[in-house]
Amino acid sequence: MRMNTTDEDLARAAATGDAAAFSALLERRYDTLFALCFRLTGTQAEAEDLTQDICLSLPARMAHFAGQSRFTTWLYRVAVNAAHDRRRRAASHTRAARGWGDWELARQAAIDKEADRQDWLQGAMARLPADLRDTLALTMDDDLTHAEAAEVLGISPGTVSWRLSEVRKRLREEAREEGAT
Repeated sequence: MRMNTTDEDLARAAATGDAAAFSALLERRYDTLFALCFRLTGTQAEAEDLTQDICLSLPARMAHFAGQSRFTTWLYRVAVNAAHDRRRRAASHTRAARGWGDWELARQAAIDKEADRQDWLQGAMARLPADLRDTLALTMDDDLTHAEAAEVLGISPGTVSWRLSEVRKRLREEAREEGAT
């Protein structure tokens, strides 16, 4: 039944909410639409994205199909407009991002440096004796006060302070040794 129906009749039915007509129309014209999108964008990935964007917007756009031209002509106009919109957005994004390039590179470098620092600290902590490592883990980033850490560990706050002093001394020594090699 749908095989003999014209694209224009299917489009009019789809515009009134006929899901079967929309599905038949999309099935009939998807490959043609994709081929045009590929020619408009030049890459398969961009063509796939553009085709999907168009297909997602088609149900809302169907109401604007007046039937004064062939459906494929109307669909091609939708595709060309969508490709132009995509290019304009990409150009705007590029212009906006142009000034951020150096800032982004510096930000990424800072993130990498912090990740390296954290990796080094994790490795150094793993090499500490268990009592020092536990004390440091509890007090790092001000999670617990010396008194609270002492309570958790069952030791005096003075011992917590001594252990943290010992940790700092060992970490400085390890950093110094690594810097020399």
